[in-house]
Amino acid sequence: MKLALFPTTTALLLSCILLSACSNQSVEKSASTASLKDVYKDSFLIGTAIGNSQLMQPKAITTKLIQQEFNAATPENDMKWERIHPLPGVYDFAAPDKFVEFAQANNIFITGHTLLWHSQAPDWVFEDEQGNEISREALLVRLKDHIDTVVGRYKGRVQSWDVVNEALNEDGSMRQSKWYKIIGDDMLEKAFEYAHAADPDAELYYNDYNLYAPQKRAGAVRIVQQLKAKGLRIDGVGMQGHYSLFHPEYKEVEDSIIAYAAQGVKVMFTEVDISVLVFPEGAEAGADVNQNFALQEKLNPYSQGLTPEAEAELDKRYSDLFEILLRHEKDISRVTFWGTDDGMTWRNNWPMKGRSDYPLLFDRQSKAKSAYYKIMALKHKS
Repeated sequence: MKLALFPTTTALLLSCILLSACSNQSVEKSASTASLKDVYKDSFLIGTAIGNSQLMQPKAITTKLIQQEFNAATPENDMKWERIHPLPGVYDFAAPDKFVEFAQANNIFITGHTLLWHSQAPDWVFEDEQGNEISREALLVRLKDHIDTVVGRYKGRVQSWDVVNEALNEDGSMRQSKWYKIIGDDMLEKAFEYAHAADPDAELYYNDYNLYAPQKRAGAVRIVQQLKAKGLRIDGVGMQGHYSLFHPEYKEVEDSIIAYAAQGVKVMFTEVDISVLVFPEGAEAGADVNQNFALQEKLNPYSQGLTPEAEAELDKRYSDLFEILLRHEKDISRVTFWGTDDGMTWRNNWPMKGRSDYPLLFDRQSKAKSAYYKIMALKHKS
């Protein structure tokens, strides 16, 4: 308030002094007032995953960040079977409804996640009242009822769905999940058939992790080809993008973009985060949610903050990735980050609980990190 009483010349002089005292990062921030979604609007959508806590008890700073930076969103967990359909005949739409309402109010493209997944599906889905495994026909009835109910509720409001999530093994073969063992080879076909019938206008995707790896890539290509051969709708392949400073080789990522685009479908990066932490010995790189290792302090080196050296490595990994994405922007429709800021990332607790990771573009105070400016600068150059 006192500053407003200063003469104009004095105020301008004070402003110049304050600006000159700012850090390099602050000066960098003032150089661009545009957001990610604005800068990349002619390339692809920029998305974020929104968690339950933000939906049910929203933080104003996070809400503002989402509104400013993102034009696409995915519910992190609240549309998964165990949350939205926890018991037979019981659906919980409280959080999903809030998610859809928020996204619609802010002109955000919605991807529902996910209709069929081996994980986070309650045991009752596969069992009768006595706890015995149900038949193929009975499971298909349950799957169709679930898809009809969930997709039908949001018909015309949710523009796209991750119909099937993580159905492949690392060698490209089909995961021997309860879904697959009971239904059989046409499991994916039935899921895509039911989803399309429930909302003929919605885009339908196959989503998985490690889809950069050649064998798994071949499996995903096979899925697309088989669905298309049956005359079924599939609009895109979602490459999750759970990467780190150490893996994968980005040439494999680029090769996969080319391979999926050649099938005539969109390519999306659906769950992007780049961990700065080393995986525990014996852990499988990727996104298997069942991995759970005891905390080892030696594998939690940044509990007090990220070092400049590690941050520089993260900057480069993000820059290198987005250079590839921009080279193939005609084939990529969306890039979604799996979380909004480092305080809300699942990486803090996976595959080892209690670590401090820094895999996103915004820090624990929802402030833009240097990697944010690196990828903004790439677009300005292009």
